Amino acid sequence: MNGHIAAIFRHPVKGFTPEGMTHVDLAPDEGFPYDRAWAVENGPSGYDAAAPAFVPKQKFTVLAAIPRVAAARTQFDDATGVLSAQASGHPGFAGRLTDHEGRNAFAIWLAALLDDEAKGPLNVVEARGDFRFTDHPNGQVSIINLASVRDLSQQMGVDLDPLRFRANLYVEGWPAWVENDWSGRDLMVGWARAKVFKPIVRCAATHVDPTTAVRDHDVVKALFDHYGHMFCGIYIQMSTAGRVSLGDAVTEPKP
Repeated sequence: MNGHIAAIFRHPVKGFTPEGMTHVDLAPDEGFPYDRAWAVENGPSGYDAAAPAFVPKQKFTVLAAIPRVAAARTQFDDATGVLSAQASGHPGFAGRLTDHEGRNAFAIWLAALLDDEAKGPLNVVEARGDFRFTDHPNGQVSIINLASVRDLSQQMGVDLDPLRFRANLYVEGWPAWVENDWSGRDLMVGWARAKVFKPIVRCAATHVDPTTAVRDHDVVKALFDHYGHMFCGIYIQMSTAGRVSLGDAVTEPKP
């Protein structure tokens, strides 16, 4: 089954703005570079940076619970560690997520934006080593089949932005929904090998328009009503190291 990489994205702060990339270097048991490397606790989550372990996304400021998160437009500079943020009607923000003061300053800025939509107190926490704040503890890299999104859009009679699904890799060339049956399958992803872990079960985060920050379409219900499942996308786990670039093939490896 031949496909190619149409888009690559990272999400430096969990729940916030996707950032497009031209390539990414991936390796087994390593986190996707600067993807979900920080998260904002919405009240104490129990996360311990000294012993990083999976924490359910409900503990953080994510779109599933707080659509207004999408009103913030963030951009991370990995050379300096500085996160910039903008939101209509609010002063801009710039601060280093790599230091305690910068993380505190972003939490204060965000609290003013979210106001009473967040129960708080807000606190920015940092992943350590290869740990990432993914929605599933074994979800190293996420892939969306763009044909599946188009088919769902047609069934719903709307034009869904694929960025609702907050994936790392977006693939063209696969038939719609074929990926749902690929658990355990080997793939070549650019110059790296990977194994499909499982389909991604979707939640209310997909109901939020990433541009308007409005919860406008019940995507989860539409998936179940039209297909009898709540899947859209797959998690993969890297088997070998390699670079993945825009336009690279995503296909079964040759024996």
